[in-house]
Amino acid sequence: MLTARSIALFAVAALLEIGGAWLIWQGVREHRGWAWIGAGIISLGAYGFVATLQPDAEFGRILAAYGGVFVAGSLAWGMVADDYRPDRFDVIGALICLAGVAVIMYVPRR
Repeated sequence: MLTARSIALFAVAALLEIGGAWLIWQGVREHRGWAWIGAGIISLGAYGFVATLQPDAEFGRILAAYGGVFVAGSLAWGMVADDYRPDRFDVIGALICLAGVAVIMYVPRR
């Protein structure tokens, strides 16, 4: 049950952080304006709070593992929002990152 909760929190964190960065990108690079930038800033702030809800109490471990989720999530976001098509090396790299997340977060420790 804790693993499922942790995975769900990583997914929500990814949506908030990647979505927030994308909104700011759209506001600045695509000239969509301050409302997009503001929404992005709010989303990025919410991401910081979601990360604190992880069952593990180790900040370094959570952020290190989230890095792998961010890599895979960013590629997925690009596919959905920007018509990006990852090549096989993108996919292999993302899978390696997710394997790292599994080792960092979910391998039993003494």
